[in-house]
Amino acid sequence: MSLSSLLLSSGVIITKKPDEVLDSLHELRTHEIFTIIKNEDEKGVTKEFLVENAKQTIAKAYVASDVLNYIILISPIFSDIVQNRLLKILEEPPKNKAFIIITESKSAILDTIKSRMPITVLQEDKSEETFSLDIETLNLAKVYEFVQKNSRISAKECQKIVESIAMATMKSGRYNLDETTLKVFSNSIKALDMGSPTSFILNTVLLKLLARKKR
Repeated sequence: MSLSSLLLSSGVIITKKPDEVLDSLHELRTHEIFTIIKNEDEKGVTKEFLVENAKQTIAKAYVASDVLNYIILISPIFSDIVQNRLLKILEEPPKNKAFIIITESKSAILDTIKSRMPITVLQEDKSEETFSLDIETLNLAKVYEFVQKNSRISAKECQKIVESIAMATMKSGRYNLDETTLKVFSNSIKALDMGSPTSFILNTVLLKLLARKKR
């Protein structure tokens, strides 16, 4: 689905361009009001939705409103704990309240949420859905650029990237791969399951590979 096909209704919107989606939703407003909740750092970068943000969401939902209030939750990552905290309010919204969740990964949304809210996956730049790093010409500059570009992806998306890097590396023949290097891939996927930052994992994997590149 494209931005032009968006409707103003409750649901989960999967996108890597939340600001553009929010602008499109604003254009669809008539008399409705928006309450936007997100967790930002000091630079204004949207971060993981916290339990504190979930508590704020629940409190806002119970503030009386005479018109329909869309409570819009924006984050690249909603943990299972946060989603379970929100489940009851999403399931039974108070009067004149509706919820829109804008996030990056469909696979990270719990099945219990998927069964209660429609999922809209926006087809944006299809190149974002494919692995675009050129393993053959890997260097420090490309490592830095790639890590920066993917610094806000979810753990599951990062796992897919690590798997793609492993496959591309083994096919290339440009690297001296020993058992220790190969273990970096499997250990990285395990570390992501345990909550390690995605940017740290990508840096670790790519710098290890760079050190093993044939001269």
